[in-house]
Amino acid sequence: MDIADYRLAFEMAPVGLVISRNRTMIDCNQQVCEMFGASRELLIGQSFRLLYPSADEYERLGRRMEPILNARGHYADSRLMKRASGEIFWCHVSGRALNREQPHASGIWAFEDLSAERPVRAELTAREREVAARLLDGMTSKEIGRALEISHRTVEIYRARLMRKYGASTAAELVQKLLVG
Repeated sequence: MDIADYRLAFEMAPVGLVISRNRTMIDCNQQVCEMFGASRELLIGQSFRLLYPSADEYERLGRRMEPILNARGHYADSRLMKRASGEIFWCHVSGRALNREQPHASGIWAFEDLSAERPVRAELTAREREVAARLLDGMTSKEIGRALEISHRTVEIYRARLMRKYGASTAAELVQKLLVG
């Protein structure tokens, strides 16, 4: 297979793909452009920060991912991301560090838009988005607290806020409403 075949595979992949260096996008396929509503020219050379709902979420997630990428060489989760229009949507992100010793130095990342299956129906704070994402991963309040480096009681406060915003009376109902909107 020659380089042109690899380029075609990159462009025709059924998911969005980004090649990164130091958390900056150095190449992306058309699926990423369509998903985020931005031209390739706008994305190339930009920090992934552009795709996050807030700078704080970008920084926190980067810190959280680094030891996992260092240990395993790969990372995956579902999270809320931001389109160029400002719309927030659920996205499954998975990636691989090309050098586990320096996990953010270079990598390849796949993005899958989950908005058709998981619409966002309420305005959420950055922390509420993080707690919601982990609830959908099946984590308990204690597990979420450890992952986010906050107390499980604080997680319970955020979960209660989410339940009010989504009109859920149980944690199971909240997860269901987060899934279907």
